[in-house]
Amino acid sequence: MVRAWTWSYEGYDPREERLREALCTLGNGYFATRGAASETPAASDTPVTPEVFEGGPHYPGTYVAGCYNRLTSTVRGRRVENEDLVNLPNWLPLRYRIHPAGTAPGPWLTLDHAHMVEHGQSLDLRGGTLTRRSVYEDEAGRRLQVEQCRLVHMGDPHLAALHTVFRAEGWTGVIEVEAGIDGDVRNSGVARYRELSNQHLTGWATGAADDGVVSLRCRTSESDIGVVLAARTLAVYGGEEGGQQEGGQQEGGQQEGERQTEKAVFQRLVLPLSPDSDATAAVAVDKTVALHTTRDPAIGNPLRAAVDAVRRAPDFSELLASHRRAWADLWQQVRMDVPGEAGRVLRLHLFHVLQTLSPHTAELDVGVPARGLHGEAYRGHVFWDELFVLPFLNLHLPEVSRGLLDYRYRRLPAACRAARATGRAGAMYPWQSAADGREETQELHLNPYSGRWLPDRSRLQHHVGSAVAYNVWQYCQATGDTEYLHSRGAEMLLQIARFWADSAEWDESLARYRIRGVVGPDEYHDAYPGTGAPGLDDNTYTNVTASWVLSRATELYRALPEARRHLLLDRLRLDPAEPERWEDVSRRLHVPYHRGVVSQFAGYGELDELDWEGYRRRYGDIRRLDRILEAEGDTVNRYQASKQADVLMLGYLFSPEELAGLFRRLGQPLDQDLWRATVDYYLARTSHGSTLSSLVHTWVLARVRREEAWKFCEESLTGDVTDIQGGTTGEGIHLGAMAGTLDFVQRGMTGLETRDDALWLAPATLPQLSKFGVRIRFRRHWDVDVRFRAGRLRIAVPDSRHPAVRVVLGGHTHLVAPGTARWLDLPPARHGPPPPGRASPAPAPSSPVPSSPVPSAPDPPDPARSGHAPSGHTSPQGPATEPPRAV
Repeated sequence: MVRAWTWSYEGYDPREERLREALCTLGNGYFATRGAASETPAASDTPVTPEVFEGGPHYPGTYVAGCYNRLTSTVRGRRVENEDLVNLPNWLPLRYRIHPAGTAPGPWLTLDHAHMVEHGQSLDLRGGTLTRRSVYEDEAGRRLQVEQCRLVHMGDPHLAALHTVFRAEGWTGVIEVEAGIDGDVRNSGVARYRELSNQHLTGWATGAADDGVVSLRCRTSESDIGVVLAARTLAVYGGEEGGQQEGGQQEGGQQEGERQTEKAVFQRLVLPLSPDSDATAAVAVDKTVALHTTRDPAIGNPLRAAVDAVRRAPDFSELLASHRRAWADLWQQVRMDVPGEAGRVLRLHLFHVLQTLSPHTAELDVGVPARGLHGEAYRGHVFWDELFVLPFLNLHLPEVSRGLLDYRYRRLPAACRAARATGRAGAMYPWQSAADGREETQELHLNPYSGRWLPDRSRLQHHVGSAVAYNVWQYCQATGDTEYLHSRGAEMLLQIARFWADSAEWDESLARYRIRGVVGPDEYHDAYPGTGAPGLDDNTYTNVTASWVLSRATELYRALPEARRHLLLDRLRLDPAEPERWEDVSRRLHVPYHRGVVSQFAGYGELDELDWEGYRRRYGDIRRLDRILEAEGDTVNRYQASKQADVLMLGYLFSPEELAGLFRRLGQPLDQDLWRATVDYYLARTSHGSTLSSLVHTWVLARVRREEAWKFCEESLTGDVTDIQGGTTGEGIHLGAMAGTLDFVQRGMTGLETRDDALWLAPATLPQLSKFGVRIRFRRHWDVDVRFRAGRLRIAVPDSRHPAVRVVLGGHTHLVAPGTARWLDLPPARHGPPPPGRASPAPAPSSPVPSSPVPSAPDPPDPARSGHAPSGHTSPQGPATEPPRAV
């Protein structure tokens, strides 16, 4: 049981250190600190050896949620702006050296020193602590044991602490300890960004009070966020928690005072140590730190707040106890029981999700950083990863989901300005967002394989707006938060619908609307080969999700209370005729097909086939096929090769019934055979260059090819643990993939949907995960317990005065009264969309506009591409020589 809640490493391997630092990060939703060793110098001061990558093995980053800063760099003669999540002053430094009696002081000891002979570390997931143990031995056989426990407090989000115990073996003397705060840090944790400007901090000032509290303050250079850290370092003789004496000079200890530089401040202690069983046989040094910024509410002066916080903080034993209580309360709210090694990995994933997005996050103006608060990859930006995170949080910590949606709501004006800048109505959310909601996607990106800087067109992934709308809808369905749906949620949903309606162009030859010039989730394809025009036409994922947004917006608009509807008409300057256009566009958006499958985008089927086996033989790992081909002077735009799930993402977002209903609404075919053929087609043409890809394929294959799903499930579980992409996890964990594995257990295998005031279940469990349990919050019921056991499920509802929970399983409705539990037999799993003609439970907007018949003629070439666009974009029926699949 202990191992089920721990994550441990034995030995020290500098090549693995940054991966371990990321996976051993501690945080509380307000800030997080990587699991770097406290005695190691900054990366720039570490000797570089051939087996250790550039910058050294250690990177002690600390990040506050939402603390961004903008810098300008010169790349290829162009000035480029980038906004980064700022690496803040390092509060970890605590180094030491021994001074045996009658000898000169020894060297400062680190993991990289030759005297280090043993090392191990263990992450306690239940209690939220990192424990490290090192043993050093010099040439004379003198040994020093060092044990350190670290926490970033989950109860008080501004506190962190180190408890370090020193024990001598075979010598008597003193140990010198230097502890402090280092403000001389940069954002240098990602090698490919190192050509860019990275000095985000300025205006350093240090201070030391008579009681030994030291402080460092600085600010970000452009966003002007003030940052203050204060620290208190005390010696505790005896080495036990809550030990006897405190103070630098008590029991023979000597506090040497402070050492200050322009950007750092340190305290130095000289403490007696011996191997005898007396009061100096072991000594502990407790370092307590407080972190505040000028963005914090109700503090006044952040320097005063930080100094007062460390002075008020109790000793380490009390801090540890209250920290563990806070974690125990949190684990109670997010309980998930999965046996075996899979359960242990899932617990690690959940641990990191909660450290990035905790109840403290609900009070902040922050989004979902794609790489957590664990590193600097993607510059700490917010993409669409909330699409994989919020569905899990909705059923456990809905207040956090609402706070994350508010991040998007506060940036709705920026999204509307972005749409207007392109001549369109509504809201165009950015692909990469940070502080103020403007588009943060860089215009150039570096291919490390070729060393070339290339145009970055990923800002054309406008489907991020559909993800925002989807998250609003799912949150409100799960929580019954009608107040949010009718206010902020409605504003976002309606403005995103306006954007899609205004982006749709009517094609008379198809009698269909088309959305041109976009990039889909695949990301590899950003233009047609041979043309300089960026973007693609009729990306199926984009068009189908746009149709979903438009239909939901129409439905919501008509369901709004009259007073609220009139208020929105005035506030959004909405023309009452607009919802009628939304209805029309939602039913007649074009979906391309080729060779009996759904096309990823118009013309995908006419691209060249790739020699997959040949590239695997030559390169082995071809996950980043785009970089490989570009380095060869080729482009992935020429090939039927996808980075990650694109069309298949629809099977992740929507249940089989709802997906079939969406296609039927569009007047397009999608039955079990067609969907299976589509899954098989793209499964053979996907390189899985994103950690999200294996997750989505797990979800889809669990209902189509269950025997193949486990391979992708294992890859999803171990993607970060084994750093499957070769170095990326050390730059920050993949938060969406981690949360997605949790949601696969919670919703993917259970088929759980929350709609129409009921829990809908359509189980599709994997044999390797057939026994598990989740505890969810559904509407006013806080702890609904759902457990699966050998073809049966048990639902228990806690006692309350609330109405019974309505459960829909296999077409039958069951009521589970509060204070009771029921066992239900599982129906046979259904794979893929239902057969044609089966009614979809997805609600349809009222006053439907009849859809036009689907033409059988091929799509005409796009005149705007002047002969460069692929020809023969076929309709669902295909060309005359290719009969349609049975529908």
